[in-house]
Amino acid sequence: MNATDLVNRRGALAAGVGYLLASQSARSQTRGNPNDQTPTEMKIRMRFADRVMTATLYDNPSARDFYAMLPLDLAIKDYGSNEKIAYLPRKLTEEGSGRFDNERPYDLCYFMPWGNLAMFHADYKYPGLIRLGRFDDGYEALHVTGEFPLRIERKQAN
Repeated sequence: MNATDLVNRRGALAAGVGYLLASQSARSQTRGNPNDQTPTEMKIRMRFADRVMTATLYDNPSARDFYAMLPLDLAIKDYGSNEKIAYLPRKLTEEGSGRFDNERPYDLCYFMPWGNLAMFHADYKYPGLIRLGRFDDGYEALHVTGEFPLRIERKQAN
């Protein structure tokens, strides 16, 4: 192999590595955007108090970590006047977290300081949250007051 071939191969290798790093960085920025509300195929079902809710998770590392934990048997209870909470068995990854805006009732979030799910049924705006997804149906159950056993599982495609 001559010097010209070696230079050409190194140049091609450097260009390839540069392309891979740039595309990975672009994907990381998209996945790391806390305002990204791209729905995924990750669907969940929550059962409590003879009620069923379903939700679609968003494309972020915390939501994927949560989905990997399922199924879960927890307890759900009221917290404040606008949400229900459930404590997870361990904390979720906080990669890609950050402040987000456009908070709305029926968001499903993760509260980083306490390691719990926060299921909002009224307006909210708190620091320390990662939005995991949004309830699709059955969210009226969040208005049922009290503490109940909660089952969270993956929802199979129809």
